[in-house]
Amino acid sequence: MIRLGVLDQSPVPHGSNAATALADTVALAVETERLGYGRYWLAEHHNTDSLAGTSPEVLAASVAGATSRIRVGSGGVMLSHYSPFRVAEVFRTLDALYPGRIDLGVGRAAGTDAATEAALRYSGEAQPEEYFARRLIDLVGFLGRGFKATSRFAGVRAMPDAGVRALPDGGIGGGPELWMLASSGHGGSNAASLGLPLCFAHFITPRWSGQVVSEYRRRFSPSSVSDAPRAMLAVGVMCAPTDDEARHLAASAELWRMHPEGQERGPLLDPDTASQAMAQWSELERDLAAQHRQGVLVGDPERVTSGLAELAESHQVDELLIVTVSHDPEARRRSYRLLAEQLW
Repeated sequence: MIRLGVLDQSPVPHGSNAATALADTVALAVETERLGYGRYWLAEHHNTDSLAGTSPEVLAASVAGATSRIRVGSGGVMLSHYSPFRVAEVFRTLDALYPGRIDLGVGRAAGTDAATEAALRYSGEAQPEEYFARRLIDLVGFLGRGFKATSRFAGVRAMPDAGVRALPDGGIGGGPELWMLASSGHGGSNAASLGLPLCFAHFITPRWSGQVVSEYRRRFSPSSVSDAPRAMLAVGVMCAPTDDEARHLAASAELWRMHPEGQERGPLLDPDTASQAMAQWSELERDLAAQHRQGVLVGDPERVTSGLAELAESHQVDELLIVTVSHDPEARRRSYRLLAEQLW
């Protein structure tokens, strides 16, 4: 049976506001836990009016406090911007508050436009790929067994250290579960070489998902984090009672995704307004939208769950994170509900 989780970008519909969007995020977490979803991950985006999720660690605390069983975490923290030590402390704190329920997904994408990325770094130029790999290695050290005596971080411990302890469900826990997020081969290579679980963003780059996941498994090196490769996909979905309604609802996100992240990304319009704007597209815009559409499953419950099953089988994964962006929060909740009812 396919296990499902949620990746929530906390979308802000046109005419609404960020406070309402964040309240909708918490409400959706409560609902999806009741429906049987296993994870709830919060995304990180910046300087974008139509996305309220700038601080996944803060949202994770709110979501975990409002729920009782579902795993909660980041999807992900953009590690390029932050100190690995500070990230480790934040997620160790969350794990101490909600033992056995916290996930730390990390990524290397900017999550915004270039000017905002510079503001996040605050000083210095963008760093090459090897510096991200170094941050990732240090994060593993701060979350795990520490560093060699010769390391400059020898003796530095990320606190609080709850240690290995019994969990409420009778299991044994010992810190947040670390995942590497990827939308290209770079993230897959980092996950394989460091022995980390991998979550691939199929909804962003569906063309490469099969190749990256396969190569990740082939090159995986066992580690203290994971002794065998673990992979899952994040998949875009819009599910409604009929195919026609699902396609109509999907127009909002389809138009919205055509704009780059950051301040240039436009509002999340209602489906009627979005459809009218899309009718004026050039041939080039239509071709680009068709490429984006490959990462989203749109249709009635039978069509969507069949597509999810095909993706899970072709990628040899048993867990998928569902990303649903809609102008109507109720349509978004219903989409998750219809999937659960069809699968379980």
